Amino acid sequence: MSEPRLHYVTCANPYGLHRMAYWEWGNPENDRVLLCVHGLSRSGRDFDEVAREMSKTHRVICPDVVGRGASDFHDNPNFYAVPYYVADMVTLIAQLKPKTLDYLGTSMGGIIGMVLAGSNALLKQKILKNTALPAATGLPLHRMILNDVGPKLEQEALIRIGDYVGLPTRFSSLDEAIQTLKVKAASFGPMADQHWETFARAGLKQEGQAWVHHYDLGIAKGFVDLASAEAVEKSEKALWAMYKLIDIPTLIIHGEISDLLSAEGVEEMLAANAQASMVRIAKTGHAPALLEAEQVAIVRDFLIK
Repeated sequence: MSEPRLHYVTCANPYGLHRMAYWEWGNPENDRVLLCVHGLSRSGRDFDEVAREMSKTHRVICPDVVGRGASDFHDNPNFYAVPYYVADMVTLIAQLKPKTLDYLGTSMGGIIGMVLAGSNALLKQKILKNTALPAATGLPLHRMILNDVGPKLEQEALIRIGDYVGLPTRFSSLDEAIQTLKVKAASFGPMADQHWETFARAGLKQEGQAWVHHYDLGIAKGFVDLASAEAVEKSEKALWAMYKLIDIPTLIIHGEISDLLSAEGVEEMLAANAQASMVRIAKTGHAPALLEAEQVAIVRDFLIK
């Protein structure tokens, strides 16, 4: 069974520099790249099953967003925010030099993707006006998948996530962690036992005999601020503006019982952008784990069209 290679890219922040780790699957010379970006408290290893399948056709890149997994932590938790994450992804893409770039983002990763794609559409307008630079510039975005996220943010779900993300968690064994997650993370959907282990290992690290969350608890600070009614309204306005600009085929994967992305929110997304289509995952909330074979097939079938 294939395993990924761990690399890193050096990124800038207002205090200096930090390193963002990323997991690379497939032929490193392949210029057809799939960039997979995880949710708030997860890591790039969430996409192991997707990456194993898609590495047949793509060079698959799964970063640990700063503050998670193998990446550096920020000295200032205020830098755990979407604009900084987007800047890190642009730096990563510049290092990868893809000829074609597909994008898969779960939850927070999808928000980053919407901003990337919307900003890239705006850049195309600047390219038309600035003849001093080559026309073939910008990000070579081809197709995008938004996994259970959109511009419309359900405040109750944000509050729910904020309530637990800053709490330290410690399990005495991996098995205890798996059994606990089967209950507390049931919204990620029904999974085979081996995939629950994959899910647990992707979000935890071992400290001695114990298993703890593999992220900086400081990520909670900015997220809690985001959950206020005023912040949600402001964020939604900005995200809708970005989403409406997206000019590439975009698949929305919707967890049938998701509390972050409602069915009404999906319908609004479909109406707001003609490039969008949708598939719904039954008996699943926020967010589909993309570990089961039928979910991996959804990703594959959309990206290889």
